[in-house]
Amino acid sequence: MTSFDSSPQATVTRALLALAVVFVMLAITGWTTVHHNRAGRSPLQVALDAWERGGINGHQLPAADAPTTRIAEFFDSLTAGQRHRLAARYPLVVGNLNGVPPRLRYRANRLALAEAREAEREHVDDQRLSDEGRRTVRRRMHRFTALLHEDRQILAFDPTGSGRVAEVFGDLERAQRVSVVVPGVGTDLLTFQKTEGEYTAPVGMARSLYDAERTESRDTRTAVIAWADYTAPAGIGMEAATSKRAEDGARRLDSLVWALPGSSSVTLYCHSYGSVVCGVAARGLSARVTDIAVAGSPGMGTESAAGLGTSARVWAVRGADDWIGDIPHLKLGGLGHGADPVSPDFGARVLAAGDSGGHTGYFLPDSASVRNLARIGVGAYDAVRCDGGGTACRKTSSGFAAS
Repeated sequence: MTSFDSSPQATVTRALLALAVVFVMLAITGWTTVHHNRAGRSPLQVALDAWERGGINGHQLPAADAPTTRIAEFFDSLTAGQRHRLAARYPLVVGNLNGVPPRLRYRANRLALAEAREAEREHVDDQRLSDEGRRTVRRRMHRFTALLHEDRQILAFDPTGSGRVAEVFGDLERAQRVSVVVPGVGTDLLTFQKTEGEYTAPVGMARSLYDAERTESRDTRTAVIAWADYTAPAGIGMEAATSKRAEDGARRLDSLVWALPGSSSVTLYCHSYGSVVCGVAARGLSARVTDIAVAGSPGMGTESAAGLGTSARVWAVRGADDWIGDIPHLKLGGLGHGADPVSPDFGARVLAAGDSGGHTGYFLPDSASVRNLARIGVGAYDAVRCDGGGTACRKTSSGFAAS
């Protein structure tokens, strides 16, 4: 590495210059991709309006934005038949309500997916569609068909716009430890799962992590959630350089964690812009979240792990070939996401990355990074490999091994 003037003033100047260059390049290529929603109200909004007017056995339904505990109490008071009738009548609502039993949400979302696929089938022959629009409709139909496979457990589904979705691997209700994969830029319904580059998409990431966790500890009951239930920035542009999308995502992530069944401990795995979401969410997270691990992070919106305001252990990993290490890690005028989580001053526990395979390779099966992440997920902290060797990342501030 070439040596340059390393004075603080020169460092700041170079960082600002680099940031300016990045923003100019983004401005030239286009800050954002504009998504044009179809005219009219979204299917979810229609469903929510119907839910608000609805009832069962003469009783009014709880507000869809009621506290999770209220939703849970309401569904606990119903018979199995009443629950199933609500799922059939309002699948988009029931399938997305935190506090509803997971198996009922899976059932509701199968119904919602079938309805969404039929809506796309009817839309594909619309003569007003461009060729590209027709291709998109067919891709959505294909995605809905894949999500409808009988062995899939869809915890959340909303076809509005670019769409949102979450899927569970394992038994969420019996799990002792739950892992939540929070993806970054470019995540939507169509990119939730990929054939080419399988492990760069949320489904592949979560499945690989789930398999790795079971390899690390067969005796630990685990579940992994591929969580794309927020509207991520569409590309590397203005939205990705700010925390606007992360703020909405953080509220949704907080709500998910507080609503998880049982008393399992929870680990968040936050990739790329997903680490911004986790950083914003950290302060309000349930105490069940014992660990937050960020991979390929542009920053977590703060200058230090302590600034996150969480009691959870904070882990960070970045491979030598990940381009995210070349971006300016600073926050200025609402742009940027703060300090580099793998820098010594940040205070995270830095993991060995091994050959991470670039920015999107952290969850490749049998990779050093996914094995390390899986050890955190099952609580095998003594087996975690630290960056540079040694045991520094396995220590608490008081010097004892993490428990």
